[in-house]
Amino acid sequence: MATTTTPDELAEPSRSFGSWGTTMTATVGGMLLGVFTNLAQGWLPGAWNQLANSGAVWSAVAFAAGALLVERGTVLRAALVGLGAEAGLVVGYYGYAEFGRDGMGALFFPLVWLGLACVAGPLFGVAAYSWRRGRDARSRVVGLAAFAGLFGMEGAMYAWDLHYAPQAWACFAVFVLVPLLMARTHRERLLTLAAAVPCALLAYAIVELPLQSVSS
Repeated sequence: MATTTTPDELAEPSRSFGSWGTTMTATVGGMLLGVFTNLAQGWLPGAWNQLANSGAVWSAVAFAAGALLVERGTVLRAALVGLGAEAGLVVGYYGYAEFGRDGMGALFFPLVWLGLACVAGPLFGVAAYSWRRGRDARSRVVGLAAFAGLFGMEGAMYAWDLHYAPQAWACFAVFVLVPLLMARTHRERLLTLAAAVPCALLAYAIVELPLQSVSS
């Protein structure tokens, strides 16, 4: 007896390939950016070199990947794309340190950053998906506030811990500009700014403080 292939069955391999294709694109792009941030750390003067591989800048790559590469699909695809971008950054950065410089040293910090990438990558890939494709204001506000909060966290670190005023002001400027430029309406801009403050403080408490204790 002949069987009939439905359009959904024909589309399934294409969807699967599209998901893995976008994830691999994000991963390769992340690796290249990881090499670039390693190089940029030597190019930027003084304390500005820390911005090249800061947690906020790296997580922004996952957010950008989720926003730009997931035109169609699901939250799972956005999470995979974000994970690929972040893991690629870590591999590219430390790979270049190992083979292009004097070596990356012990595996402890590469593994720490890889572990953080497995959390931050999916989180900010999904945050970008919520901002870009959210059906209601709440999802868009939460996604964008999480992204803005990254730069609030970095600004707090530069201001309170490192006492680098210019870098702190630069991060706080991005913290404010993200909601102002990326939110859709005036109401969403105000809500995003308000929600970004606790996001920044939470990120500082659960990311920056533990990292400082590990580094000390």
